[in-house]
Amino acid sequence: MNQGRQLPGLHRTARDPATASNRRPAWITLGLACYLASLSAVATGTDEWPTWRGPTKDGIAQAGQQPPTEWDETRNVLWKTAIPGRGHSSPIVVGDKIFLTTSEASHQTQSVLSIDRKTGKQLWQTTICQGDLSPKIHPNNSHASPTIAATEDRLFATFWNKDRVVLAALDHDGNLLWKKTAGQFISRYPFGYGASPCLYQNMVIVSAECEQKGSLTAFDQADGSEIWRTPRNLGTGYSSPIVQPVAGRDQLLLSGSSRVTSYDPRNGQEIWSAKGPWEVTCSTMVFHQDIVIANGGFPRGGTVAVKADGTGQLVWSNTVKVYEQSLLVHDGFVYGISDRGIGYCWDAETGREMWKQRLAGPVSASPVLAGGHLYITTERGKTFVFKPNPDRYEPVAENQLGESCFASLTIVNDRIYMRVGFQRDGETQQWLYCLAR
Repeated sequence: MNQGRQLPGLHRTARDPATASNRRPAWITLGLACYLASLSAVATGTDEWPTWRGPTKDGIAQAGQQPPTEWDETRNVLWKTAIPGRGHSSPIVVGDKIFLTTSEASHQTQSVLSIDRKTGKQLWQTTICQGDLSPKIHPNNSHASPTIAATEDRLFATFWNKDRVVLAALDHDGNLLWKKTAGQFISRYPFGYGASPCLYQNMVIVSAECEQKGSLTAFDQADGSEIWRTPRNLGTGYSSPIVQPVAGRDQLLLSGSSRVTSYDPRNGQEIWSAKGPWEVTCSTMVFHQDIVIANGGFPRGGTVAVKADGTGQLVWSNTVKVYEQSLLVHDGFVYGISDRGIGYCWDAETGREMWKQRLAGPVSASPVLAGGHLYITTERGKTFVFKPNPDRYEPVAENQLGESCFASLTIVNDRIYMRVGFQRDGETQQWLYCLAR
């Protein structure tokens, strides 16, 4: 995959330093307080990655890290370990352990496994479901795509099995605490399932969005008892729900079913909803101040920014197809890569295109920001590392590892955990790499 020429795009002028020092509005302070409170149910160690998209649920790693920017199969590799079966879930890091989900077609199993964070040695593997793996699934999906959500003592994993979403709770030693059906999932499309669970206060929230009996449901983390259930049956969706502090309150955000929707995470009641240009989304929403941003790609591509103050006002939109992968917001700018392999930077408040640069595609993994660098990985295992500079595309490195990569990077404690695949005799062997300087 060759790096193409830079495509023409708009370039912004230098920012006024005085603007950044303006006094913080009261609603931002309130939103920050809500956000800190919402973290109470999530593992909060400073060197942990407890949920999908990391400690702040937006793809941004803890500050002060120095992960590597260059690597290959031998360079900057601390350890690597073979993963049984196949899955696209991102590694979760809590305490001295890493947690993943995987599915083994030969045994018809879906399971959770643990790896020692220091050595890469597999510690345990617990089967959650056996049999009934649907043969109708997108070739780029897996039967273990949702990422685990973790507290300091529990793991919550979801699997699609026998047309239903199974939610399981385990302790950190792999003991199954409880398991139940979170909802029916009979997809209109033969693509499989991909929504990761979301944690909020004492709840674990699961999306099973489909035309027949689709739902968004909250369960008690302690015993799996149902707390609230909201219908989501306008269409099939693959996006993960997420709770973020926006416009002065905690909002449970979910795109899909041709809508961008906000719910009250305490009771599942809809706060507001706005129309989206697509029928299906796979990505997780992001936000900037009182604006939420959603992207989708089937049957039409597009990105929309909506006021989250209850008005549902459309702030800006474009027709760029960023389908499976999520976006990343940093310092007032939105970064992402389209299905065509073109990197973009937009102004989060206006949608103005700052630059675009041909990289490579296709892409399923979402971008991660760490150590002052953005990391974007393609489905073929190539990672582009560049500066989050709104004035221009500022490349740092390009790294090839593996022949396939669908899981997003996990970056914690100066280390990158990368799940990649190699083809051997027509089969994919996945490996988890620990990369460090």
